[in-house]
Amino acid sequence: MLPVRATRKMTAVKAKDVKALSPLMVIMVIIFLVLLFWENEMNNEVVISTLEHLHVDYPQEGVPVPARYCNHMIIQRIIREPDHTCKKEHVFIHERPRKINGLCTSPKKVACQNLSSTFCFQSETKFKMTVCQLIEGTRYPACRYRYFPVEGFVLITCDELGPDSFQGYIK
Repeated sequence: MLPVRATRKMTAVKAKDVKALSPLMVIMVIIFLVLLFWENEMNNEVVISTLEHLHVDYPQEGVPVPARYCNHMIIQRIIREPDHTCKKEHVFIHERPRKINGLCTSPKKVACQNLSSTFCFQSETKFKMTVCQLIEGTRYPACRYRYFPVEGFVLITCDELGPDSFQGYIK
């Protein structure tokens, strides 16, 4: 028995056909790169605003020079006002997140100073904190802060998911 050969018609790709596709491929690559950079730029503008990200530093990050702690943390966590100006004061709490979450069940409910119709939950024990006070600069990131270690009672608001926002502290 003789082998049966299947024949197929081979069509060659001509050089002029490939040259016609080149501008289309270049445009597609440019569009891809524009979308990629645009997405990355948009992600850089996203600022995490959870209580834990903004105010909790446990265990306290070791900065070699304590006087530079505030400047380091404010830049690292992108802490600023919505209009990109420097915050006048910011507080970092050096306590376990689990202990802060427990404040929402605290029996110490007080009226919030800033939010008249909302109740704040006050810690029953004093927490270690760092208060950062602005000493120089107006536009983020050119902000310089002074470092003050403090112990005090923390005031937070809570929603159905847990701690919502830091409202202040009482010495």
